[in-house]
Amino acid sequence: MRRSFVFWLLASGLWLLISACTRRETDVQRGNREQVLHRGIGSEVSDLDPQLVTGLAEQCVVSALFEGLVTEDPRDLHPVPGVAERWETSPDGLTYTFHLRADAKWSNGDPVTAPDFVASFRRILTPSLAADNATLFYLVLNAEAFNQGRLADFAQVGFTADDDRTLRITLAQPAPYFLTLLAQMPWLPVPLPAIEKYGAAGQRGNPWTRPGRLVGNGPFVLKTWKPNEVIIVEKSPTYWDAARVRLQAIHFHPIDSQDVEERAFRAGQLHVTYTLPVGKVDAYRRTAPQFLRRDPYFNTYFFRLNVRRPPLDNEQVRRALALAVDRQAIVEHVLRGGQQPATSLTPPGLADYTPPAEVTADFDAARRLLAAAGHAGGHGLPPLELLYNNSENHRLLAEAVQEMWRRELGVEVRLANQELKVVLAERRTGQYQILLSDWVGDYPDASTFLDVWRGDSGNNHTGWASSEYDSLLLAAARTVNPAERAVLLQRAESLLLTAMPVVPLYFNTHVFLLQPSVHGWHPTVLDHHPYKYVWLEE
Repeated sequence: MRRSFVFWLLASGLWLLISACTRRETDVQRGNREQVLHRGIGSEVSDLDPQLVTGLAEQCVVSALFEGLVTEDPRDLHPVPGVAERWETSPDGLTYTFHLRADAKWSNGDPVTAPDFVASFRRILTPSLAADNATLFYLVLNAEAFNQGRLADFAQVGFTADDDRTLRITLAQPAPYFLTLLAQMPWLPVPLPAIEKYGAAGQRGNPWTRPGRLVGNGPFVLKTWKPNEVIIVEKSPTYWDAARVRLQAIHFHPIDSQDVEERAFRAGQLHVTYTLPVGKVDAYRRTAPQFLRRDPYFNTYFFRLNVRRPPLDNEQVRRALALAVDRQAIVEHVLRGGQQPATSLTPPGLADYTPPAEVTADFDAARRLLAAAGHAGGHGLPPLELLYNNSENHRLLAEAVQEMWRRELGVEVRLANQELKVVLAERRTGQYQILLSDWVGDYPDASTFLDVWRGDSGNNHTGWASSEYDSLLLAAARTVNPAERAVLLQRAESLLLTAMPVVPLYFNTHVFLLQPSVHGWHPTVLDHHPYKYVWLEE
């Protein structure tokens, strides 16, 4: 009895010693074995309804759950067949005919049909849904009139299901980027019968996107959603191209703090981060360059100025603020990630379009404008509030501009930071003065940046509107000649940069961390990475 007890003690001690000396397998190591990707997505998602969400975190998740008529090539994002196995375009560029796959299915096993797409498009254009991205459909015949309530008969809108597997879309004017647009979130199909089980399809707040309720048609299905903790999707057995999908699951981790996210990466809890604290870019460049990525990005950072609120209803005040920002100092000394000073809203590098370079730092001109507005040296100006969502990088940027405006203009700025969902709510209701924002283009064309500021755009949120600006964009949309179209867009952007409801700050790059075991993750200007082409391998 005594010898057995002593033997047990010795054996137990040896086991504890071995366990203490054996490194515990990390999430990344286990994920590499099991094909489970761990991805940081920044903030918590607001919803998973592709027709309502507009954020980048949401795009990361939604793109795993749904698939459109076309999808994106993993290397350069050019359109490739999705639910539609092929399509034809009419000689005048106005009519597209899509032929759907016979084996395209929803995650509940039902076939994905052409009428499903028509019903989905009708839903996002239904005025009661108030979808921010409904304006992306305005290039379709009569879509704008239906969305604005001027047309009641949806049969007159340019969507027609000839049969279950044939869908025709008729445009109001040619759009060379149309196929690229079809891969973006607003154009993804949604399952109307599944949505209507939990409420009206045309009303916001329908809870159909929760686990056990969400029906999608993408390469993954939703299994778990623990707010502010993790969203888990697993490989879908009903997806038409399931044989190509190598990942068995993806864990999306919403981590607001960039420092916490970076520590999670170092601890082996993440394969890929959403971003990287600017203060750690140089350290990774020196000591661990194999993890550091600085990819090109079709993204501009800017301030929204609420023109409905004094003193920002004064154009001279807005222009003074814009001219008193040293963008070169921001990208060189604050961000340090290869960003470029933004002299326009539209990023450079587009084919057939050169944006007007009209926004530069000119402190003397800024002071003259503020004096002309009756506020020389900031006299008589109440403190302005600058709102931004929780982010160490955003805080550093906001503090830098706060000091520039104090030093150069005598303007006092109070900083306010909130969770992203609060910021989005206050943006929608106009409860802000100055709001740090950014925009990632939906397709490689200047209109994806300029259409945001139309008077009827659901993404404007500044209170600024100009009939001249809207007319220039409409004329550009109806112009086929690329050079003539570019002139119209340049005139529109110049008008916007004169009125200054937005203050461009910098053209962004995507600076983040990536484990070498992640394959198929190519640098793309929209930061889209179709998951069915991604796999893990040491």
